[in-house]
Amino acid sequence: MKQHLFFVTATLIPTMASAAIPYRVEQVNMPNIEQPAGIDNEALARTRRFYVGGAYNFAMWDGFTNSDDVTVSARNSNSFEAMAGVRIYDTFRLEANYIKTKAHWKNLSLTGDTVFVNAILDARVDNIYRLFHSQMLVPYVGVGAGLSWNSGEENVHIDKKIAPVAAAMAGIGIEFNTVFALDFGYRYFYMFNPKITEVRDLNPTSHQFRLGARVSF
Repeated sequence: MKQHLFFVTATLIPTMASAAIPYRVEQVNMPNIEQPAGIDNEALARTRRFYVGGAYNFAMWDGFTNSDDVTVSARNSNSFEAMAGVRIYDTFRLEANYIKTKAHWKNLSLTGDTVFVNAILDARVDNIYRLFHSQMLVPYVGVGAGLSWNSGEENVHIDKKIAPVAAAMAGIGIEFNTVFALDFGYRYFYMFNPKITEVRDLNPTSHQFRLGARVSF
């Protein structure tokens, strides 16, 4: 009998000891792998992807010489424009512009509702190479193309009411922070022949000096 009790006791002791050890389950949270802000080519674009703004334009229109060697001088004009853009990268953006075109020559005037789409490169030092957190002065260059819906003033007749337009631009942006910036720029404006009855070989061109502001969000 004592042998049986000893055998039973020896069998149960390991089982009871194992039952007394609780199971511990530890949840391990894997860290999220994120690219640190400020070291890639979309560090600014991700946080401020879009922007809107406006600008004042002072245009110096070129004179022209017709087929009869008659030279006509042009007058300067001013107008305003609206813009909306999207940053694809920190150094590349697309921008749409609307401008009221006003061209004046001797006894000849033309107005148009002109829409551009511009591709603009910002000379921003890529964030991975920046010595400072931000870059305040950002030069830029760009090209644009669009259409102008034209009308003549007074006795001017236009055969081609809608004319293609093209532009090349350069300037500098002053970014006070990631939200607000001022633009100082130059744009060369070229309108393909709108076929003005009085001067059919005229391609209106101008040198435009721009002062604008942008708000990013």
